[in-house]
Amino acid sequence: MRKVLLLAGEESGALYAERIRQALLQANPATEVRGYSDAGFEVGDLAVMGVLGVLRKIFFFMRVKRTMQRMIDEWRPDVVCTVDYPGMNLRLAAYAKSRGIRAVHVVCPQVWAWKRGRIPRIEASVDALCCFFPFEPALFRPGFATFVGHPLLDEIRRERKGERSPASADGPLLVVLPGSRMSEIRHHLPTLLEVVAALLKRVPGLRVAFPSANAKARAAIEQGIAKFDSGWAADGSPVSVLPPGNARASLADADCAVAASGTVTLEAALFGCPTVLVYKVDPLFAFLARRVIRGVRHIGLANVIAEKAGVKCPMPELLQEDFTADAVTQRLLPLLTDTAANAEARQALASTVALLESDGGAIERIVYRVAGIETGNQDLKN
Repeated sequence: MRKVLLLAGEESGALYAERIRQALLQANPATEVRGYSDAGFEVGDLAVMGVLGVLRKIFFFMRVKRTMQRMIDEWRPDVVCTVDYPGMNLRLAAYAKSRGIRAVHVVCPQVWAWKRGRIPRIEASVDALCCFFPFEPALFRPGFATFVGHPLLDEIRRERKGERSPASADGPLLVVLPGSRMSEIRHHLPTLLEVVAALLKRVPGLRVAFPSANAKARAAIEQGIAKFDSGWAADGSPVSVLPPGNARASLADADCAVAASGTVTLEAALFGCPTVLVYKVDPLFAFLARRVIRGVRHIGLANVIAEKAGVKCPMPELLQEDFTADAVTQRLLPLLTDTAANAEARQALASTVALLESDGGAIERIVYRVAGIETGNQDLKN
């Protein structure tokens, strides 16, 4: 295995892909790894949301597909490893497989939530599927899908040093995560700013942190705060907008959080941070989603894991019309002011996280699946 085409089209997938790349090079430094960026495509351009978002960039995505197919034909990788982003990635994996190239997909498409009819197409598109959740392999034919564990569990365990930091004498800490996409920030931030304003009046000494996913997100949050005309941008304000890369550290020390649905809510669960999950999309997209999502009652990853295991879901979800400033405020207040309520929420999260345990590190198990090796006892250097 000398040449690997490693494709991730969204920020969360790109993080996993980087860990996979590092593991591949550690196993064999001579391995050449290429991805979308080697063809001139960046994650920020590839990541869009919803049918309308795709349609607006349809000619761009047609060019991406043609360019990557040409790379597959001309470069002839030994294996194509696609990470999440199934709309484009599974098409490219299927193309590689049709050319006699091994194809492995990482992160199971959410067939447990909608369109189970995709399962035969997924099985036909790739040689192996690496799943992060324990209930997913049973949806596919025996031997095709493997539960590898969740890479975030391994990462956060390495990052955490000891227990949570002692509570600050300055007051409780609330972390607010409106999302990484511009559309998410546009839909969520105004309501979340109303929540912050209400809580600052009711919780003495409250500190509020807005971690940002990227530079664009940070600028959008700062602009939203400025338009809210709150005075929070002044020196000494209890509200701060943090530069990219601080979300996990904030969640580790937070008393609680409010977060847009996505990978960050799973990160919050892994850090044991009580979280209220929110999400709002355009009405048309919500209308369509409610008619196609049939396999689960929840959208938060931690809640889906708990639901499938038959245990209590650990995160309140406030979606669409239920996502109001008053509703979020009422959910957060006890987490900020009642020690017993906060401890109960943390215990529920711990019970859910325990379901993600697997044998060995997730990234290591992915690399062996990429190489077509079922156990970790064989050499990857050939």
